[in-house]
Amino acid sequence: MVVPLVVGIDGSEASLEAVEWAADEAVRHEVPLHLVHAAATDHETPSLVAVASERAGKSAPTVRLSSEVVHEDAASALVGKGRNAFALVLGSRGLGDLAGLLLGSVSLAVAAHADCPVVVVRGGLEHRNGRFGSVVVGVEDGQGSGTAVDFAFRESHVRRCRLVAVHAWNVPVGNPGPPGFSGYALQAMGRPPAQVLADALRSPAERYQDVSVSSEVVEGPARRALLEAASGADLLVVGARRRHGHVGLQLGLVNHAVLHHAPCPIAVVPQV
Repeated sequence: MVVPLVVGIDGSEASLEAVEWAADEAVRHEVPLHLVHAAATDHETPSLVAVASERAGKSAPTVRLSSEVVHEDAASALVGKGRNAFALVLGSRGLGDLAGLLLGSVSLAVAAHADCPVVVVRGGLEHRNGRFGSVVVGVEDGQGSGTAVDFAFRESHVRRCRLVAVHAWNVPVGNPGPPGFSGYALQAMGRPPAQVLADALRSPAERYQDVSVSSEVVEGPARRALLEAASGADLLVVGARRRHGHVGLQLGLVNHAVLHHAPCPIAVVPQV
């Protein structure tokens, strides 16, 4: 049985944009698309599901489509569906969110607790329809972004587009080093930033030899480097570490920043 791509719907325009994006994504990966609506009552539910189904069919006529209505709070319902999903796709804001919010509360809660990749569909049409031909992935030192890098390679492969891998670093606070040493030289005394990228990309690059990869080492805040790279991307991919002894993920300041401000769809991929 092929696990579906699951998209949450609530009738908002943001959720319908997520449905369109998810329908195209499901066709690319040859998986079914499953629409999930969490409702307190059955009021207007049939028409809401019908509208979302119609949008999915118009975007991707060949998509294999199913739908479900659950009587449960939206975040819990979607996290539960994510335990048996290819990925979860959500709009950036829902009907119940306050004006001025950059990211809806349900989207943030699901991104922080789901066991599968979560894609929050952000940005204008040009960032949602593959105009740029580029996927960006953030790479950190250590084990936190390995699964995210694999996900990004797979996305670049099915989209037949280039992959931009970004690693940002800073000189440790309180460690100015010997006089005359540049920041890069100080970093190189430990693990050179370019080596961090090369090590992270080596294995998936062997599996996806058709993917064209460029590497960017940036000295400065990771959130700024990722948002700048994402300005010319169709998808931004970041990793999330498992919390030790706690349910959910450690999104961290960088992931919170890009979830709220990314100019394109963003995928949060849990570390396996």
